[in-house]
Amino acid sequence: MPMDFTTALFYFLSAIMVAAALRVVTARNPVHAALFLVLTFFNASGLWLLLRAEFLAITLIVVYVGAVMVLFLFVVMMLDINLERLRQGFWNNLWLGGPIAVLMLIEMAAVLGARSFGLEAMPSPAGTAGVSNTRDLGRLLYTDYVYPFELAAVILLVAMLAAIMLTLRRRKDTRRLDPAEQIAVRRKDRVRIVSMPAEKD
Repeated sequence: MPMDFTTALFYFLSAIMVAAALRVVTARNPVHAALFLVLTFFNASGLWLLLRAEFLAITLIVVYVGAVMVLFLFVVMMLDINLERLRQGFWNNLWLGGPIAVLMLIEMAAVLGARSFGLEAMPSPAGTAGVSNTRDLGRLLYTDYVYPFELAAVILLVAMLAAIMLTLRRRKDTRRLDPAEQIAVRRKDRVRIVSMPAEKD
């Protein structure tokens, strides 16, 4: 049975996304891992476009790739990260990460084997005729799910304020300049003229 263009594009984007996601986990350099995560987001956005969810696709690009990942790359490149120290406790957390990985594999097997579990018989959400999915999404977001949406906004605001407060704390191991002290300095505080007797050879 010949494969149509949409199916071939789906498998192509999925293969690149899975490979990039594996490189996010296995990359030794955090900057390279972040760049592979950007590639993963781009391919996920392509899959959203195949599902005709244009708003979610462009939101994934603008919000995550354009804002979150750029900020993450900026923080990673500005910090002096000791990679060897981060890898020291890897095997100590295997008891927690192992069951979570197995659970995720079971969930992915359930989704991929939807035909065996009868999930494909579930009715698809009905859309309004003549109205784009972006409008339907906005209507549901600001009517039925307005309280979870506002709660998520408050949580993000608290997280942003906490990050700002952690950044602005005064640390003893950092050196900084005070512009007020630089402006208030006087000439006699910097230059001292000393009268010395002249020597003759």
